[in-house]
Amino acid sequence: MWIRPKRFRPQAACWVREGFRVPRIGALLLARSRCMPVLFCLGMILLAPPALSFELAPFKDRLFAYPPVLEARDGGDFLVIDYREERDINGRDAVPERRVHGRYVATEIRRMQRDLVARTSAGGVPHFAVGALENARIITVYLHGQGGSRHQGVNDLTFGGNFNRIKNLMGRNGGLYLSPDFSDFGETGAEEVSALLAHYAARSPGAPIFIACGSMGGALCWRLAQSEGLAPRLGGLLLLGSFWDADFLMSPAFRRRVPLFFGHGGRDSVFPVEKQEAFYRKIRQAAPGYPVRFVRFEGGSHGTPIRMTDWRETLNWMLSAGR
Repeated sequence: MWIRPKRFRPQAACWVREGFRVPRIGALLLARSRCMPVLFCLGMILLAPPALSFELAPFKDRLFAYPPVLEARDGGDFLVIDYREERDINGRDAVPERRVHGRYVATEIRRMQRDLVARTSAGGVPHFAVGALENARIITVYLHGQGGSRHQGVNDLTFGGNFNRIKNLMGRNGGLYLSPDFSDFGETGAEEVSALLAHYAARSPGAPIFIACGSMGGALCWRLAQSEGLAPRLGGLLLLGSFWDADFLMSPAFRRRVPLFFGHGGRDSVFPVEKQEAFYRKIRQAAPGYPVRFVRFEGGSHGTPIRMTDWRETLNWMLSAGR
């Protein structure tokens, strides 16, 4: 059941050149329990394998295509992209970091956008939903980082219009896009997101689920990867300026070879790119041929992957890799 939420006052935004002002998280990461909770109690709802026999149709592909590739490794699975603020922020935005030029967005998608609260086993979960609430062909969810809210993931004008693009890609392809609030980046937040996904998975039983996690939101991506119930429905995980988790190598998602994408700024001051690259290599060594990609935006900051990741190219690769 959905109900309209009460007036919501979003948390204060904490950006640093479109990155996140993140508090010290070392203690939080170290304290995370190694004993993962059972995140889904859904019977057979999430056990049916998703249908992956389609690809997303184009939407403003030329405008959102990657800038020139400086270096390609691993057969194209690792790319170093030429990122430049002068071109990719100042040349793309009418007001840098606040308002993108109009040609990058199609705001009529707002007619398919709803601000809802799902009543779930974990309580009420406020979220924006864009597209097909039932019988969706594909479900994509964005989980914000520290200081964010559900509003970030549906802002048409910031981050170079990239959230508007994913909304349009879902809405125009019979899919569903979700941008939820959650209580924290630990067990409670994971249970809330799990319950929200269960809520929509039951209404779209054939839809693969793709989870994109920005910055500290990656803590939820890694927790969700540990769910035995969710793993069969996962189409892919996208870590955007986020961190690493060695426990992923023992997760149900890893065993099922769920596609994994890393987007990272070459000058990320929150999560060093070298450590994320090392984790990418560790996955490839542990499971040769594993469907994992890494895109390094050379010169980019913490929030650059949210602006620059090519949603259509990445999701279509994941759809193909999951067949």
